Parts: sequence; structure tokens; C-alpha cells
Amino acid sequence: MDSALFWEMFIKALVLILVLLTSFAYLTYYERRGLARFQSRVGPNRAGPAGLLQPVADAVKLIFKEEFIPGEAYKVIFILAPILTVVPAILITATVPWGGSFMIGEREVSLVIADLNVGVLYIMSVASIAVYGVVLGGWSSNNKYAMLGGMRSSAQMVSYELALGLSFVGMVLLADTMNMSEIVEAQRNLWFVVIQPVGAVVFFIATLAELNRSPFDMPEAEQELSAGYNVEYSGMKFALFFMAEYTKMVSISAIIVTLFFGGYRGPGVDAIWWLGPIYMFAKIIIILGLMIWIRASWPRLRYDRLMAFGWKILLPLSLSLVFITATGILLEMMWIVPLLSIVAGYIAVQSINLSLRRKANAR
Repeated sequence: MDSALFWEMFIKALVLILVLLTSFAYLTYYERRGLARFQSRVGPNRAGPAGLLQPVADAVKLIFKEEFIPGEAYKVIFILAPILTVVPAILITATVPWGGSFMIGEREVSLVIADLNVGVLYIMSVASIAVYGVVLGGWSSNNKYAMLGGMRSSAQMVSYELALGLSFVGMVLLADTMNMSEIVEAQRNLWFVVIQPVGAVVFFIATLAELNRSPFDMPEAEQELSAGYNVEYSGMKFALFFMAEYTKMVSISAIIVTLFFGGYRGPGVDAIWWLGPIYMFAKIIIILGLMIWIRASWPRLRYDRLMAFGWKILLPLSLSLVFITATGILLEMMWIVPLLSIVAGYIAVQSINLSLRRKANAR
């Protein structure tokens, strides 16, 4: 690797990390203001104009807050667990294209850090690492409640990763590539959400469960006996777990936009390169707003129903969507893919409805 290429990748990586960390801070502000609007409250409005310095105030508070490490905890793992949760949330965006390319002198600079041919496989691999931080955080605390919270959270994440992985397969089949930039180019004329609308819904639901977001936030639910795997954490170590959650929200939203909503593509992108990142961030903000809306509106699932939903509904549905997509490509009849996927989604919804009615009648 020549020095120019090294510095190009280093600067792009540094800029992306700064953007993700800044977006994490102001995503908490976005969520708190959004939830306040949904619930007819005011939200943060004291620190700075319109409360814009509230994330800074929260960061200062957490930095100076005293940290405790339980006397019987496995200290090295206890300290490493939050780091193991945060790092994959940042690394996962390395193959996501944030725009096209532009010229600096005679050098062409692309707005992607690592344009890998197996970009999708890289994302799936890195996403699966985050579960280690959660389960190790619960185990290293040497606390029974934290251990149970870590096991429940890891079971949930592993279960929904199956549906998440199969949702990737459909997009790989449609684009005939694992390269994220080529997947975006394949949507130049038609977004994949039009061809596979149910696949986008399944992917979105699986990511909510993977992120431990409402209505799948059982590991940190208030009605639990304790806060879950992070019950023994305080100060910045506690903040790192939630930094991982909110950073991963941005990263996953970027992946959803790339796979289903055309990525950075939009009117005028080919002529004006800086429109690409603007379109990308606008789409990400909309997806994040949908996540916040769901948190404000939907009640939590009971844990047994949460697991049954993943194994009995989402997994068979995602398998059927892969089969439908492959059949449409093989027969060269792509018009049947959205129709049959909607039928499969309707059958899944009716299965949920029938199951709930059966349980209600059994009482």
C-alpha cells in the first residue's frame, strides 16, 4: 500500500468515526425530543438553545461520575466487555458507500472506506461479534441477575440474526453481488424495497431485535428484576453500552438505506457528488425517526412470545422470501416477487393473529 492510499483511508476512517460519535450524541437528543412530541411533553430545553447542548451536558456528567467495579467481578473482562460492544458498531460501516467519488487534483477519492467484493459477508461477520460484549458483560459482573440478563439478550440477538442474515441473501440475489457499492448501482432505476417490500420489513424488525430496541428491549426493560446485563456498570462503562446501541442504530440505518432504498443515489448525484451524502443522511434520519416512533407507540413483547416470533414467524418468512426471490430470478419473472412476498407476509400476519386468538380462547 502506497503512502497516499494509506493516508486517504486513514482520513476517511477518522472522519467516519467522528461522524458516528457525533451522530450518537445527537441521536439521543433527536430521540428525546421526538418522544416528547409523541407524548405531549417538552423534552430537553435547558442546556443551550432549544436544548442542543444536552448531549454535551450528559457526556460531562458521565465522565465525572464515579465508577464502581464489583469486588468479585472478573475485572479484565468487565472492562473489555463495553469496548467489545462499541467497536463492532463502528467497524460495521466500513463497507457502506456514503456517496460516489470526487477528484482531488488527479486523484479520484471514493466515499467508502473499504470497497470489498464480500462487503455483505463482512457486515454479517462484524454484526455477530457484538453479542460477545453483551454476554461477557453479564458474566464478568459475577452477578446472577446480570448473568441471566446477558444470556437472555444473547439468545435474542442470536435468534434474530438468522432472519437478518437471510434478509441479506435476497438482496444479494437481486444485485448478483456482495459488493455494497454494486448493490447501490443495481438500484439506479428501481429501489429493491419495491421488489421485496416484505423483505425490508423483516430486515427492519430483525434489526430492532438485534439492537435491543423497543418493542424488543426485554434485556433492559423496567419491569425486569434488574436492568439486565449492565446492572453492575456505572459511569463511562455504562455509557459505552448505550453508545454502542445508538451508534449501531445509525450504522444499521445506513445498511437498510443501502440495501433497500438506493443508498446515496438520488436526483443529480451523478453531476454533483456532494448530493450523495446529503441523500444518504436524509434517508438515515427518516429510518431513525421510524425507530423512535415505534418506541413511542408499541408495547413490549413478552419474552416467550418474542422468541416464538423470531423462530416461528420471521425465520420461516425470511426463508420463503429467499425462495420467492430465487424463483423469480430463475424464471425471469421478477413481477411475481413482490406479489408472492406480500402473500407470504399476509400469511405470517394471519398466523400471528390465529395464535393470539387461540391463546385468548384457551384462557
